[in-house]
Amino acid sequence: MNIAEKIQHTLLKITAVAADIKLLCSDARKYNFQAVCVQPMWASLAVNKLKDSNTVVCAVADFPHGAGGMKAKFAEVSDLVYKGVEEIDVVCKIGYLRSGMYDEFRDDLAVVSNAAQGKITKVILETSILTDEELQRAVELSIEAGIDYIKTASGFNGPGATVPIIERMYELAAGRIKVKAAGGIRCYDDAVAMVNAGADVLGTSSGVAIVTGEGSGDSY
Repeated sequence: MNIAEKIQHTLLKITAVAADIKLLCSDARKYNFQAVCVQPMWASLAVNKLKDSNTVVCAVADFPHGAGGMKAKFAEVSDLVYKGVEEIDVVCKIGYLRSGMYDEFRDDLAVVSNAAQGKITKVILETSILTDEELQRAVELSIEAGIDYIKTASGFNGPGATVPIIERMYELAAGRIKVKAAGGIRCYDDAVAMVNAGADVLGTSSGVAIVTGEGSGDSY
């Protein structure tokens, strides 16, 4: 298995500096990772460093809690597209989900789909803090909103991917939406297990360790 083509090499720490992002992009070029995933403030730098490479730039939006307003979210996603980002990961509004505000939950994600102008969108569901019923509902609403991927976690609200949760997400997706596993994927065996469970892509800050077998890094 060519695991590198599944990896979205990730750096979302608020302590990251420009040199860290440049190294992230250099590693992505070297190992031919599918994408790098960065905070919006680093989107332009990452796009510039990965120009004419096989690696695309993914950026997070309304991160890490998904608590922003719809107009702000539309503006943020539109700006990322303008800067050349190809994929956007956005946190869902769990409060809406748990309040039974399903139209609001769906409409908030639909704003992302519209603003993305055809770029790939992923919704971060924070699966570790959802009941199975909530997860089922969230998946259906995400599909209705036109989102391309469901993703396990942001890294700020509990643990991330496990084989059972990826299997469950894959089952619920039923070929209608793709799956991104993120959180706690630190070695080659972890990565392969997630792909075998149904993950289409992997978000991890341990991309180099995964492809070289030189140890493990952080969860995200």
